[in-house]
Amino acid sequence: MGNDIHRPLGQNRAPARGQRARTKASWIPAATAVLVIAAIAGGAGWVALSGARIDQSPSVSAALQPEETPTAPSESSGAAIADPGLETSVLGPDPAVPGGLLNQHGESGAVITATPDGEGGEINKITPITRPNNRPVLLTPPGRVGQDPRLAHLPDPAVVETTDAGRLPVRGVNGERAFDIYARPWSGARGARVTIIVGGLGLSQTGTQRAIAILPEEITLAFAANGNSLQRWMQEARRQGHEILLQVPFEPFDYPANDPGPGTLTIGAGAEANLHALHKAMARITNYTGITNFMGGRFLSDPTALEPVMRDLAGRGLMFVDDGTSARSLTDRFAKTLAIPFAASDMVLDAKQERGYILSKLDDLERTARRNGAAVGVASAFDVSVDAIATWAEEAKARGIEIVSASAVAEDPER
Repeated sequence: MGNDIHRPLGQNRAPARGQRARTKASWIPAATAVLVIAAIAGGAGWVALSGARIDQSPSVSAALQPEETPTAPSESSGAAIADPGLETSVLGPDPAVPGGLLNQHGESGAVITATPDGEGGEINKITPITRPNNRPVLLTPPGRVGQDPRLAHLPDPAVVETTDAGRLPVRGVNGERAFDIYARPWSGARGARVTIIVGGLGLSQTGTQRAIAILPEEITLAFAANGNSLQRWMQEARRQGHEILLQVPFEPFDYPANDPGPGTLTIGAGAEANLHALHKAMARITNYTGITNFMGGRFLSDPTALEPVMRDLAGRGLMFVDDGTSARSLTDRFAKTLAIPFAASDMVLDAKQERGYILSKLDDLERTARRNGAAVGVASAFDVSVDAIATWAEEAKARGIEIVSASAVAEDPER
């Protein structure tokens, strides 16, 4: 027996065969848990070290491509309620952006089937539609004004249609307008409001980049329809919070001696050719609230040439901003007749490329706004203009001037 007399009873017994097996296997769950934790930690470390991200890089163009329209499941007997959202085009992700999400209108997420219940009422059956490749989607609610800032660089599928010319703005099935959806919000206060539109973006790559980087987000940017890399610059401008316009060239009185550039709409071209040129210009970018003219004294004063263009804008839910350089322009009259949101410039701010001159014109613009409640000034994206506007804008806000986008001062018959 030796020292066994001092051991507790039963501790000198050999374990049973089953007990030995359980003791031997008890380390397995603990080891498995350790391996799982190590795998998770290792994966997280790889993501952090490799710089992998799930969001879209700002340097990558997010131009969306049309994707196959979701198909509705078979419906049971009964009166089917047509979902207007199903007619809205569904835009797919940018092929260059792995993991991009579909952007889909909020009313296109289900099929509603109504079946009589035999007592004068009905039973509604709501069935989700089939998503392409069963992928997640971003739903945009109906009746919304303005975009979520995180999605401001993406076209809203409710107001986009795909045509032979490309993607064009269109009124949504529930009356949505690009004018509303892409508008920049403002306070709604009754104080003096100033709108500054800087045009010519896209013509100079360095100038465009500099203007987007320097100008305050309240400044409205107008992209020249015959510029370069417009979709990329549009996305960058929208990410920075700017409202944007499309600047379309129109025939001036001394054309072709004074030529606005490729794609100019002319009186002699006729309505069909001009609409084709307009749609080609409009398809260059998305996410604009309306168009503004570049030159166009002769075209804008000719009712026969102007009417088809203005009717097209009315049907697409866009506004027209007249740069105010032609006293004979008829755009305001057509806008009232066709119920088009409309704004006109009060003055050109940089007729002289001198900082002192531009600052004095900006002061004139402020006085006009204090007198009339609002004022609109236009300028081009020259370095001296951009610098002067950026400096003045910060000082004006400190004086109680609210700088608002073009849509905020537009006369809108539907409001």
